[in-house]
Amino acid sequence: MPKEFIKKYLPDPESIKNNKSLGFLGPIIHDPNLWHLNRHSVTKAFAIGLFWASIPMPLQMLAAALCAVRFKANLPLSLALVWISNPLTMPPIFYCEYLLGAWILDIPASPFEYELSFAWLKEKLYDIGIPLYFGSLVTGIVASIGGYFAISVVWRRSIIRKWQHRREKRKRH
Repeated sequence: MPKEFIKKYLPDPESIKNNKSLGFLGPIIHDPNLWHLNRHSVTKAFAIGLFWASIPMPLQMLAAALCAVRFKANLPLSLALVWISNPLTMPPIFYCEYLLGAWILDIPASPFEYELSFAWLKEKLYDIGIPLYFGSLVTGIVASIGGYFAISVVWRRSIIRKWQHRREKRKRH
């Protein structure tokens, strides 16, 4: 079930291999191990994608792609999971991570105020940056470990159910 479900929603490997934004990976991107859908590559992809999705930085997909190549994880899935943090979800995710970081570091959280300017960012970066990145690291580590083990359990249960179904089918015949 997990393999078929994931395969249905992932883009075609050829379209990703021909994507110009991933051209920096060169021939590495043609490694067949980056495209396999097995329990090991998928669990690693979930860990990588969920970790980088929670880190507030530009080029999250680049970081996820490099990690997927390094750890032989499924590349398309690693990249797709980074989009959990997209322009719509980033503000609430990063604000919650900021609150978590402030709580863990025992720093009083600033009231929510936001201004889209470089001057505001420069002024608030130190006050917001440390709790935000600490909370992001904690969230990323917990999400990646949780995602890794959750997908592993779902994958194993699916395989066990298939085995049981085959066994029952053989008994009937």
